[in-house]
Amino acid sequence: MADVAPVLDFETRITGGHHESLVLWLRMLSCTTRVENEIRSRLRAEFGITLPRFDLMAQLERQPEGLRMGELSKRMMVTGGNVTGITDQLVAENLVVREPAPDDRRAFIVKLTPAGRRAFARMAQVHEQWIADLFSGLSSDAKSQLIDLLSTLKASLTSPPTA
Repeated sequence: MADVAPVLDFETRITGGHHESLVLWLRMLSCTTRVENEIRSRLRAEFGITLPRFDLMAQLERQPEGLRMGELSKRMMVTGGNVTGITDQLVAENLVVREPAPDDRRAFIVKLTPAGRRAFARMAQVHEQWIADLFSGLSSDAKSQLIDLLSTLKASLTSPPTA
């Protein structure tokens, strides 16, 4: 049997003495990073697009009336400068338009163009299949359990801590 090189990721930091919560955190981070890296690679190879550009288009696809730049920044959890740079690239490719906000001349609303909607629809369909493939090692029951457990964790993280 051939030697298999160990996969280096966040879990390589774990030693036997680490707290169970730290082990869980590093396991979640490792899984998330692996999925994200695979999706980044596939988006670039298949569509010539970056994950942040895909994410911005996904936000706009859900809001046909468009979103203000500040709202995009909040939803994507990145700086306004990052959103501006990504938007500039997508405007140059005629995938989004930037329009002045009717109630504030200083603000802009970003919307998908018809070409952007078509491009995103193609990418989203393929992206969804990639995600299904990456999670195919889990049964439907296991996925449901993980969703429930992570929902509980998320709720506990957004609630004020109890004494």
